[in-house]
Amino acid sequence: MPQCHMVSLFQSQSQSQGSFDPGEDCAALARDLASPVIPGHWDELRGGVSDGGAGAALAPLWDHFFRLLGSGGFDSLSARQQQLLQQIHDDGVTYNVHADAAQAVRAWSVDLFPLLVDSASWKQISTGIAQRAALLNTILADLYTGPQRTLKEGLLPPALVQGHPGYLRALHGHAPPGNIWLHIAAFDLARGPDGVWRVVNQRVQTPSGLGYLLENRILISRLFPDAFSHLKVQRLAASYRLLMDTLLRLSPGGVGSRVVLLTPGPYSETYFEQVYLARYLGITLAEGSDLTVREDRLYLKTLRGLEPVHVVLRRLDDSFCDPLELRPDSMLGVAGLLQAVRAGNVLVANALGAGFLESPAVQGFLPKLCKTLLGEPLQLPSLPTWWCGEPGVCDAPMDDLRAWVIKPVHADCGFEPTVMASLDYGQLPAWRERVQSNPALVTLQQYQPLPHVPVWSNERLAARAAMLRVYALSDGRGGWRVLPGGLVRTAPRGGNTVSMQRGGSSQDAWIITGDAVDSSTLLPEPMRPQDLINHHRVVTSRAAENLYWLGRYCERAEFSARLARITLRALSGDDDLGPAVCDMLDQWCRSNGLVEKGAPDLRDNPQGFEHCVVRGLVPGQHAGGIVQNLQALGHAATQVRERLGGDHRQWIASATALELLPTASRREELQSAQALRGLEQLTEVLSAITGAQTDRMTRDDGWRLLSIGRHIERLLLLGQALAVAFRSGAVHSDSGFNLLLALFDSTITYRALYQKRLEVPPLLDLLMLDRENPRALGWVAQTLRARMARLPGEAADKEALIALAPDPDDWHLPELCTHTQELHYTWLDLALTQGTDLAWRLSDEISRRYFAHASLPDRTLGGY
Repeated sequence: MPQCHMVSLFQSQSQSQGSFDPGEDCAALARDLASPVIPGHWDELRGGVSDGGAGAALAPLWDHFFRLLGSGGFDSLSARQQQLLQQIHDDGVTYNVHADAAQAVRAWSVDLFPLLVDSASWKQISTGIAQRAALLNTILADLYTGPQRTLKEGLLPPALVQGHPGYLRALHGHAPPGNIWLHIAAFDLARGPDGVWRVVNQRVQTPSGLGYLLENRILISRLFPDAFSHLKVQRLAASYRLLMDTLLRLSPGGVGSRVVLLTPGPYSETYFEQVYLARYLGITLAEGSDLTVREDRLYLKTLRGLEPVHVVLRRLDDSFCDPLELRPDSMLGVAGLLQAVRAGNVLVANALGAGFLESPAVQGFLPKLCKTLLGEPLQLPSLPTWWCGEPGVCDAPMDDLRAWVIKPVHADCGFEPTVMASLDYGQLPAWRERVQSNPALVTLQQYQPLPHVPVWSNERLAARAAMLRVYALSDGRGGWRVLPGGLVRTAPRGGNTVSMQRGGSSQDAWIITGDAVDSSTLLPEPMRPQDLINHHRVVTSRAAENLYWLGRYCERAEFSARLARITLRALSGDDDLGPAVCDMLDQWCRSNGLVEKGAPDLRDNPQGFEHCVVRGLVPGQHAGGIVQNLQALGHAATQVRERLGGDHRQWIASATALELLPTASRREELQSAQALRGLEQLTEVLSAITGAQTDRMTRDDGWRLLSIGRHIERLLLLGQALAVAFRSGAVHSDSGFNLLLALFDSTITYRALYQKRLEVPPLLDLLMLDRENPRALGWVAQTLRARMARLPGEAADKEALIALAPDPDDWHLPELCTHTQELHYTWLDLALTQGTDLAWRLSDEISRRYFAHASLPDRTLGGY
């Protein structure tokens, strides 16, 4: 029987006996129904080491928590779980899983219950973590700009420092502003069977989790408002404000500096939290391609020009940050960044060069380093750790290898951390040989059973192995604040290894304070009317370029889907199309990639041509233009995910998943009817995407580039299609005339105006000159010119740009309708050819001016 049903039965019995106290009974139920924890592991729920039994009294904090569940008690937990899942879905909280190709992006996983940490435990943790952060910063200062006591006195083996790829010789002698190397330091903690918290790992390059931590806090505190308030959980905003204040105080540009968060991009596993954190801190999210170094200064490429950047809060590992001086194959960094850092023109947080401190081997040397460099004992212990590169150090552990975890000294060692206790005895000899053959690459860390935390899973109160990540933040003056909270990561059911990539989950960490709760907020001061003058949203060139191509691929996909439907319907109908119409359809389909290069001619083999159109709808070797356009659309949308609404993203995901297109075990079995059904569904989704872009997006510079992309593409596609219809002569037959109207999506309008009079002049008036028909080339050109007039830039520059767009005022119906005896429309052909050429030139010029910033004389470098 599910626990929730047992709870209801228990409560009903209590009520009938006249002794029902919701709070007391919830605590009693938690005690009686909680799953037992594996013997030898610390049980957070019961506050002691587990003996494998159940029914023991709850720890005081947990007893208090369950008493505060409210009148719904345990019966409300499943509903709260559903609210949690729905909120994660609505917020679009995701985590990228590189190991799972079938589900590369999954919803972020958060357990319903938080981890409760009492004030006494937190005091021990925060004091020890602040000391460790200060120690690591001192080590970096000593090695890069100090007397290198660390190496001269043998406090750290040179092989662990200078032999580590994370030690950057290019920065030796350079001191960051304030001599602060670490602005954020993260530490993974686990409580042992003796109840002592110990450090397992330390992260000082690009510590992740601050965004997810904040999201978890918002989600869970809303689900348990009474418990959050009555337990006096310490708040987080003051710590985030400290981070921003410190960065601005140390910035070479002063308080008004521009700060960017440097992200690896949408394929980073923690991309969501990078977007989330940038928004919360009020800074610009930037990829390496958004930035450029000019004369030892860093700039952000925006639609309004190059804007100076003074602070980089990075989520990019050291080696990828500068392809000129670090990893040459990096496509993620900024060429010349190290030189800008050395010139003192930009602050990078954390400072480059701290990567070697993440080596687990370093932890074994920290007690002596702390005593020597800080003059005090290390207050928060690490797990016993040994570097095998020292002669004889690892001889004894080899006799009992199952008591240890083998970890690589750095990421390039060729193996992953492995818990020896999880292996069969037959696997141990191979590991002994690995250690003995190259001991300098191996670290041994004593195995400690992970503590277990309570979780709500499948309507049951279960337990999972867990690890707590906490963060130390520099105040820029030599002091450290430990953020009063943390990111708890839990192992999958039945597992004892914490890994989000391998199916783990997360929890919020509630630090119970005995003092007043900090009511600080990160909300800025109220804005005054004068603050809003000339206020605009920064649009990076990369984002603008992806929005531009998102618009083009949306238009291209929609046009291709419509063309495929028109073609399949025409080929499956009873009408005799005639040679000219067949030639027109053939050219339309080939120019838009709907059939493969070797497809038979439509005029000679209509059935074979139809099979090629259908086959091109299936992903794979013969995939045609529609599939390729949808894939490109999805890629562009991924790059600007943070700018798209939830429904917009879902429609794009539905279209780009290609599930709407036909599938079959054998492509030859696909039928036109099946393909048409898929194309109709796809067209509906693409229309929804168009509606979202037209009606739901803010009309900023980014949206204007998206709209310009759509209209340039529409101008090219419709102009080329109209030219083919006239050059082939198909427009002079009834079927060709009607197919052209259908392709322009103007059939109903034409019939309403001209009934069944299939004549060229009204056709050209509707498809070329009509300023009220959004499919008419005149309307497209007019709208395109209006969009460009509102782009940023000098008036003269914009006039030159607009001049590249076709001007519909130059088109006159009498001239367009003039033709030779052979029905060759010279003026029309010239207008369409010139319009197409201008559209291509316009696209190139937009790219040069706004995306590449290739011409320096007409760009402004404001701020210096």
